[in-house]
Amino acid sequence: MAEYSFFNWNDSQGNLAGKITVLHVLRAIAIFYAFRLFLKVLTGYFLRSYYTRTKIDVGSQFAINRLLTYLIYLIGVLLIVQAMGFDLLVIWTGAAALLVGIGIGLQQTFNDLICGVIILFERSVKVGDVVELTGHQVGTVRKVGARTSVLETRDDIIIFVPNSKLIGENVTNWSQVSRIARFHVPVGVAYGSDTKLVQETLLKVAKDHRSVLSSPAPSVRFLQFGDSSLDFDLLFYSRDFLRIEDVKSDIRFKIDEAFRAGKIEVPFPQRDLWIKGFPKATAPAAPAKEEE
Repeated sequence: MAEYSFFNWNDSQGNLAGKITVLHVLRAIAIFYAFRLFLKVLTGYFLRSYYTRTKIDVGSQFAINRLLTYLIYLIGVLLIVQAMGFDLLVIWTGAAALLVGIGIGLQQTFNDLICGVIILFERSVKVGDVVELTGHQVGTVRKVGARTSVLETRDDIIIFVPNSKLIGENVTNWSQVSRIARFHVPVGVAYGSDTKLVQETLLKVAKDHRSVLSSPAPSVRFLQFGDSSLDFDLLFYSRDFLRIEDVKSDIRFKIDEAFRAGKIEVPFPQRDLWIKGFPKATAPAAPAKEEE
């Protein structure tokens, strides 16, 4: 029964070159489940205990587990193919031309796969990091997969980002800036406003907000004399990267409320038009008289 053949193949001379029997299939199944069991025990018991003792962060744990999974499954597939009775050297030689064609057609897919491995090795982006993509799209990395990474945006929407975008494009990783970062809220006031009062008001609003850090302290810059306003910039530090747009919105509401109370005017764009004089109206020509 074990020698029952499912499939036979011959060489160029018609001689039996190989076959797949019941024994080959049973070996392949046994190797597959043995590798799965080994991987489960390794990541679920030994590595978990190691992570607990060394206090490795969640992103590093995910990267180590993912790389070990890729390596173990690669070895397992090779052993399964060999257990099925195939010659690995012959398979790779015969498939070389096919792999070149597939590589050209799936160039972007292979690029994403390689970028996924690079991300896991470099750890430039880890699970749990807050990143900002091109287009000001901010989200938390939930998973770094083989081809794509999973991000959860501030709107609780799950998006799939190709790994090549995390490598080849400008990506801001807010989780790698010492857990604090400086943010800006630009403000313009009308000409003639008390600039010291404006500075004190902006600082008070920033200091009163719960998400603004007291150290480093907020500051105010007088940027320039604009076309229609005196331009200031409120700078503050915060750890609330994911909700920073909500924090800025709250600060703007408080600034508007404080300006109204302090009678500080927020201008709108305006221009003064000076007219020196109107051109003299040209009198219409008299109609020509008809000759009788």
